[in-house]
Amino acid sequence: MRVSRAGGMGGGGLRLLPLMFRFLGFKGTLLLIVGVVAYGLFTGNLGNILNVVGLGESPTSTASSTTLNESPEEKELVEFVSVVLADTEQTWSNIFEDNGQRYQEPRLVLFRGVVRSACGTAQSAIGPFYCPGDQQIYLDLNFFDELANRFGAPGDFAQAYVIAHEVGHHIQTLMGISSRVHAARSKLSEVDANKLSVKQELQADCFAGIWANHANEKRQLLETGDIAEGLRAASAIGDDTLQKQSKGYVSPDSFTHGSASQRMHWFKAGFESGDIASCNTFANG
Repeated sequence: MRVSRAGGMGGGGLRLLPLMFRFLGFKGTLLLIVGVVAYGLFTGNLGNILNVVGLGESPTSTASSTTLNESPEEKELVEFVSVVLADTEQTWSNIFEDNGQRYQEPRLVLFRGVVRSACGTAQSAIGPFYCPGDQQIYLDLNFFDELANRFGAPGDFAQAYVIAHEVGHHIQTLMGISSRVHAARSKLSEVDANKLSVKQELQADCFAGIWANHANEKRQLLETGDIAEGLRAASAIGDDTLQKQSKGYVSPDSFTHGSASQRMHWFKAGFESGDIASCNTFANG
């Protein structure tokens, strides 16, 4: 099962999805998608319907998936991910254009279990990740189940935050930040390299907040409680929270993504400002 290019709102009904979000919100749009999928399964025309809304096979496809199920629930989740990715592309295309640049969309790979990337082979235990080598976002759909059930951060906007965070790493690659961080880390001790990684991850959280700001201010996509869902997700996957759960104690020197409070702080910083200038997590050393 392949998900067609979600970038630039260029394909079929994807142009209408932000407008649908504006009037229906995340949950309302998801209910509509569920109804469409259910109708398609009942009538046997699901493939045609998916092509109409821009989510079927197409020659311009830039997203792919491996080892996914064919259940209605799976299709619903794939469609949701595609819609969120499309909206992040609208946000960042506008921001880049305002700065006289052209935004290059990332590719999306959805999988369950194991996947190969230019950064190596990854298993589901690693969670969602971005690979600068192929400029692709890899999302293990099992992680969304864990986010709700294991980490206690359910909700569609919690999932959207995860996607926007990985897109944030793509922004860092386009801006040359990722390559500079990689070069600097190779010259540092493990502890200092970890600290630099934390700053990079927190900036991706801030960039996710920028997307949320634009989705809310310019397209009115957010509903009451959405930001709380995003903050709950940021807290749930903070290094200190995860270390307490797995080891029973916290080791700050081994942090690579930031504490729960740090991740919430920088997501809020991006959301409240909507400005890249507010996301300089590398300041002050």
